[in-house]
This record gives sequence, C-alpha cells and structure tokens, in this order.
Amino acid sequence: MNDFFDVKLRTMSNYSTRFNLHNLKVLYFIAIFSIVIAISGCTPSAQSTGTQVNSEELEKQVLQIIRNNPEAIIESVQAYQEQQLEQQQASNQETLKQFKTNPQTKIGNSPTFGSTEQQIVLFEFSDFQCPFCSRVQGNLKEFMDKHQDRVTLVFKHLPLVRIHPQAIPAAKASWAAQQQGKFWEYHDALFEQQDKLGEEFYIEIANNLNLDIEKFNSDRKSQEAINSIQEDMQLAQEIGASGTPFFVMNGETFSGAVKLSDMEKILAKVSE
Repeated sequence: MNDFFDVKLRTMSNYSTRFNLHNLKVLYFIAIFSIVIAISGCTPSAQSTGTQVNSEELEKQVLQIIRNNPEAIIESVQAYQEQQLEQQQASNQETLKQFKTNPQTKIGNSPTFGSTEQQIVLFEFSDFQCPFCSRVQGNLKEFMDKHQDRVTLVFKHLPLVRIHPQAIPAAKASWAAQQQGKFWEYHDALFEQQDKLGEEFYIEIANNLNLDIEKFNSDRKSQEAINSIQEDMQLAQEIGASGTPFFVMNGETFSGAVKLSDMEKILAKVSE
C-alpha cells in the first residue's frame, strides 16, 4: 500500500512533463494535417467525382508532403511550444502574485516558523535528501534568527523522487513529527545527518524527540501524509519550481544554496 502511494507521488512529479509531451504530439498531428491541407489543397478527383481517397494512398501523400516541407512542420511545432511556454509563465506569475497578496491560502497547514503576522512570508520548497537544501540551512537559520520578528518561514515538501529515493520517506516522517508538534526539530535532525537517511534513522530521531512511536508510524503511513505532500508538489508545479531548494519571498523567487547576503537583498527589495 505504501509503495502504491509512492508511485502516485512519482507520477505527480512527472505530470507536467508528460502533459506537455502529450500536447506536443497532439499539436504535431494537427499541424501536419493543417499544413497538408494548405499545401496540397483539395484534390480535384476527390472533390469533383466524390470518390473516397484510399487510406494507404492518403498516408503516402501525407508522408511525401512532410518530406517535401519539413521546415513548415518544425516551424509550426516551435510556434506551439513558444505559445505554451508563454501561457505557462503567465499562469506561474498569476499564482506567484497570490503568494504576496494572500499568503495564508498558500500556507495552509504547512509548518511555519518566525513571525505570526505574515508581514513578509518566505516559502521554502525543499527535499530532505537534496545536498543543496542541506547546505543552505545554515544561512537560512542565520537569516531567520535575525528577522524572525517580521519574516514567516513556511516549509513545503518538494521531494525529487527520480534522484532521491529517501526524499518521500523522509518527508512522510517529518510530516508525522509535525502532528506531534516536533516538525522543526525533526527537520533539523534530517538535514544535519543527511547521510543517515533511512528507516532506522527515522525511528531513532522519533525516539530522541520522545514521540509516540505508534502514532508516528501510523501518521507517516497515512493517506493524509500523502495528500499533504502531493498538495505541496502541486503548488510547486503551479509556480514552475522544478528543483530544490526553491524559495518565494513575497512573490519574489530565488533558488539554490543562496548566500545570506542574497537573502538580505531580496528582503530589502520586498520591503520597499
């Protein structure tokens, strides 16, 4: 059962790519058909005599037209790709505006740290097995120690399942710890000893934090844990976040193991 839900998460993480490929295939055939009609025109024999063109003959004609006019096909597909990209970017920007104007709708039930006023909200999309996510924690902690009176840090799960096999199990474990009020302590332990990620380590941390182990195990295997992680992944997809760590501060995006000075610059910008 647990493996089944892991597959669902992997499927969701690949959804955007497959969706675009599907659209590209659809457009490819539409483009070919349109160009064939435009280039070949109506055949007199089929139009005037009412005879039906044999499917094999039509296929040969289409293939020949494609061979004779490859540039037209390529240009049509490229135009479609550009249009899709523009539409996706516009959609991403619209969603990002909501991070600034109505952050509570994006925070949901995610763990938060710092100011409760949500004056400035910093969303972190992260993966517990990502080395860059681990590397940025020091700078992020220093930043929050300095600005926690006016900055709200929000953690969002973005497990990169293709390259990090422990990303989802770790995310589930941290979610279970959150249900007992120990998310940030569990979060710190995962990043501090990233090389130990695995079943034994998840239980070890839970014991060290005096969690109710029976509840911890039940929660991390629950559908609620899966749903919560999926919601975070969906939100990441909606703003075009495909790598980790990825940050959104009052609508401004930045990514990677950023320096403390870079965080300060972005804070100054969104505070204007």
